[in-house]
Amino acid sequence: MSAPDEPRDEVARGAAYGLLAYGVWGVFPLYFHALQPAGPVEVLAHRIVWTLLVCVAVLLVRRDLAWVGPLLRRPRLLGGLALAAVAIAVNWGVYVGAVVSDNVADASLGYFLNPLVTVALGVLLLGERLRRLQWAAVVVGLVAGIYLSVAGGHLPWVSFVLAASFASYGLLKKRLGAELPALHGLTVETVVLAPFATVALVVLGVTGQQTFTHDGGLHAVLLVLGGVVTAVPLLLFASAARRVPLVTIGLLQFVTPVLQLLCGVLLLDEHLSPARWFGFGIVWVALVLLTLDSFLARPRRGRGGPEPAPVV
Repeated sequence: MSAPDEPRDEVARGAAYGLLAYGVWGVFPLYFHALQPAGPVEVLAHRIVWTLLVCVAVLLVRRDLAWVGPLLRRPRLLGGLALAAVAIAVNWGVYVGAVVSDNVADASLGYFLNPLVTVALGVLLLGERLRRLQWAAVVVGLVAGIYLSVAGGHLPWVSFVLAASFASYGLLKKRLGAELPALHGLTVETVVLAPFATVALVVLGVTGQQTFTHDGGLHAVLLVLGGVVTAVPLLLFASAARRVPLVTIGLLQFVTPVLQLLCGVLLLDEHLSPARWFGFGIVWVALVLLTLDSFLARPRRGRGGPEPAPVV
């Protein structure tokens, strides 16, 4: 194979990894819906515990533990990872709660809104300057949020909490990502959350509210697989982000909420009123503006820039 073909092969492979990762995240509603009658707390606790075990197993197989000692001597980095753990725990918990309460469309809207909230956080917390199309996208996104609140008769808090928590997680990962690979970061985050998850499982067991041992072997297996379905797409994403341009990753991330919305409407029998469809349409206009801005800015950015945080 000629040398010029190798970068193209790497980009193609990276795009395939990215598409697979975002595709897996896109069908998460079907997986979490299958975990019923387990409640959000039990699902979240199992997801944390089994994800930690998967991460530890991978690290042991790779003999990749030398980073632990130096990390323990960096309290500031540990503090940042602890905050990231809280943000992702909120995101996971609200997302699972949305799925099991038949609000997949609201969850999908949250991930559609996430790029807009991420841009807003960049302005408010990092002092970043927006270009005209980015400002237009933020304004249109704000209009969509107001419209959906008025049309629905209530604040779509599930969507906003998912967008805000994930954008916060993305912001923290952006600042910490250069210092710690994705697998290491996820391991530390689940270590932080594991004690709380363990206590939750014990309390559910003592009070007779756990389903792990009471709803058949398949149900137990599905709960255990929460660790695999969390870790595998993250590793695929990490492989993709190293191989493809940032613009490609930015476009691929819209695969997830589109698939989530389709799962909710077509497979889980959720109903969206015409008013809500119109609100989604306003959000999509904002995303088109952001996408157009990414293409126009590409010659200046090239392949550089920070990687977006994965959907987890």
